[in-house]
Amino acid sequence: MGLLGTAFGLALLVALSYRGWTVLILAPLAALIAAAFAGEPLLANWTQVFMVAAAGFLAQFFPLFLLGAIFGKLMEDSGSVQAIARFMIATLSPRRALLAVVLAGAAVTYGGVSLFVAFFVLAPMAQALFRAADLPVRLMPPAIALGTSTFTMSAMPGTPAIQNAIPMPFFGTTAFAAPGLGLIASLIMLGFGMWWLNRVERLARDAGEGYQPVDPEASRDVAHDAHLRERGNMAGHFDPAELGRGEPSPVLMPTLPGSLAAAAPLCTVVLVNLLLSLWLLPRLDTSYLADARFGNTGLAAVGGVWAVLISLSVAIVLLLVLHRGRLSDLRASVDAGANAAVLPVLSVASLVGFGAVVASLPAFGLVREWVLGIGGGPLVSLAVSTNLLSALTGSASGGLTIALEALGPIFMDLARHTGLDPALMHRVAVIGAGTLDSLPHNGAVVSLLAVCGCTHRDSYRDIVMVGIVGALIALIVVILLGGLVGCF
Repeated sequence: MGLLGTAFGLALLVALSYRGWTVLILAPLAALIAAAFAGEPLLANWTQVFMVAAAGFLAQFFPLFLLGAIFGKLMEDSGSVQAIARFMIATLSPRRALLAVVLAGAAVTYGGVSLFVAFFVLAPMAQALFRAADLPVRLMPPAIALGTSTFTMSAMPGTPAIQNAIPMPFFGTTAFAAPGLGLIASLIMLGFGMWWLNRVERLARDAGEGYQPVDPEASRDVAHDAHLRERGNMAGHFDPAELGRGEPSPVLMPTLPGSLAAAAPLCTVVLVNLLLSLWLLPRLDTSYLADARFGNTGLAAVGGVWAVLISLSVAIVLLLVLHRGRLSDLRASVDAGANAAVLPVLSVASLVGFGAVVASLPAFGLVREWVLGIGGGPLVSLAVSTNLLSALTGSASGGLTIALEALGPIFMDLARHTGLDPALMHRVAVIGAGTLDSLPHNGAVVSLLAVCGCTHRDSYRDIVMVGIVGALIALIVVILLGGLVGCF
């Protein structure tokens, strides 16, 4: 009965969240259903298991959500995101429109700009570029998705994406875990994705298909669509409802900042993160972390998160030094960014609570045995578990946190006994979470299509190829190389 209750609770969570119900209600409800079927005490599971796990996630990751959202909002309101995208587009020209959109999206998201901020900035620029290149608008969503939601989210070493941060406390790793394998995976995703996009562009031109203006009614106001907002908050880490708050200075904008000044904060995030992760933090005396008031922990458990927090903080300060005059209402921009972090982090924390309740039930032992019994070793088991849970929840971060909350300590024990490098498990887990999360019910997919004025029928097949197939190929290669030659 316990397994049946878990399956029913998960089905309810997936079905109603797809309809726009808030996961803040659905996750505890699904957890209580699973506990009821197992004959477990309901209130104890809610307050002592669900809430403790959710609070633990908040304690670890809310600062990352907060600073990431504020940084993304300041980058948008200062015109820096627009300047970087415009530079990429102008440099590559309409003849390479698809590559320009992909690289513009990759540049801003690898530097720490939130996914939804990138969507709303890139879409209008891509529209103009596609009009000049006479390309069908249906290719906009896969081009934006390839640049923003694939290799810069899960594979590039040092990416500040929350998905890349989630495994760090579990495995004692940093954002630069398995850098060589991450770069190989990134090249595979980018190369395969561009091959596919160039192929469909060629077929479209051969068929005489060109740019068609988007029907204004087809592009909904995603930022204020409550249905899409709830679904988007499970997949992204910036509440779309806050996109309209905080405005750039009307005096200095329409003049965008220079491309170097615009890119400097993004580069700072990556460089400071690298410096802290590989050199500064390991040389500090952090023995005080073993004190009970600091959780009896060590640098391995917190160092990766600290490095990202400091790098985002330094980048925000630099952004304010360079672009303060371009922000007409700094408080409104900061408030909007802070508010934009709250609903996404609570949504993911609720999913973590659900996973903790399920993992505590006696029947979960059967699931654990099935996952660990999958042929191919721990890396395959880890990849399958993160893939399946991300697919079910429609959220890479949600699926990843549920998987690691339930199975992370077991995988760490396996790593110790088999000699696997935790950094390799980190990279496999993140890439695995970023594959089947892009199924049709994914909130980011639905939001991106709406922003571009397209439908699933128009663009989803190409999103599957660049966002799922390419990532799966990269995942397989990483597992094979990691198994053969180890982590590098």
